[in-house]
Amino acid sequence: MSKPQFNEGRYFEDFKLGETIVHATPRTLTEGDAALYIALTGSRHIAHCARPVVHSLGFADKTIDDLLAFHIAFGKSVPDISVNAVANLGYAEVKFEHPVYAGDTLTTQTEVIGLKQNSSGKNGIVFVRSTSFNQNHKAVISWVRWVMVHKKNLDVPAPVTVVPELANVVAVEDLPVPAELDAHSFDTAVTGSNRLWEDFEVGERLNHPAGMTVDDSDHTLATKLYQNNAKLHFDGLAMQSTAFGKRLMYGGHVISVCRALSYDGLENALFIAAINAGTHANPSFGGDTFYCWSEVLEKWALPGRDDLGALRLRLVGLKNQTADSLESTHIDIDGKRQYHPNVVLDLDYTVLMPRQA
Repeated sequence: MSKPQFNEGRYFEDFKLGETIVHATPRTLTEGDAALYIALTGSRHIAHCARPVVHSLGFADKTIDDLLAFHIAFGKSVPDISVNAVANLGYAEVKFEHPVYAGDTLTTQTEVIGLKQNSSGKNGIVFVRSTSFNQNHKAVISWVRWVMVHKKNLDVPAPVTVVPELANVVAVEDLPVPAELDAHSFDTAVTGSNRLWEDFEVGERLNHPAGMTVDDSDHTLATKLYQNNAKLHFDGLAMQSTAFGKRLMYGGHVISVCRALSYDGLENALFIAAINAGTHANPSFGGDTFYCWSEVLEKWALPGRDDLGALRLRLVGLKNQTADSLESTHIDIDGKRQYHPNVVLDLDYTVLMPRQA
């Protein structure tokens, strides 16, 4: 029997509960990657832009954008986990455990923690926990996600259903805070906003004013930057025969665009500490224009810190509709409460923000 000539990726029936998969192709991040990410998103978060500012915060060098590091770490898992995906469905328990710098090399491994075949028998949901390590074997990012994956052999019996119990939120005592981070001398002039942790109120909503149109060339280049080779983002010919009829935008890039747009109003949200939950509520495509709003869900004082606080935020991304024109993420359709068709992202995440002196 001849060996396969190439890795065609795993189908749903290929996953085994409890197995650990070490993903190929470690990635060394560079300043070029960081510059291209800014070109594709317009991100202005200061800790990833200005070396003197991060020196004043206690860091040895400018850090790689949290989401760029996440997408690249995530991309390592795609050939083994989701290259044959129908869709990536959600995230939980994402922790940004250690800063990533240009020159760091990331390697990712994944454990299968749950399986559930769908009633159609044509696909199923795979739950995985992934961790990315730097060249010093230090964990830098960890996350849980669940993805719907096609079956190749429909005759393979369904596995025993196991759906893992996941935390609704990363608790304040479990939030990773960089050991070197010291915000006592933070100068708000570098961001253009003097709104700090104390100035936000639970329940407050910020309708971020800017929009961004993302063309096919933009999201394709971004997804190549992340080395995410999932077919549904690249293979236009294959996608013609699907219900969508065309390529989908990688949902992670939608997160990056919306995070960049949220800068106006959250200028001093320096770092992402955790992503608590996330839903790609509707698909996005090249040519869509994105807007977003943020809601303050909780405010936490960090144990033992008087220079930093944490804000738990809800980031809602919209396509082709401004934030101030939609009151709620959900509408009633045929008696069922569901996401408005223009809502593409519903992300629950936690940021670190300086406190008043």
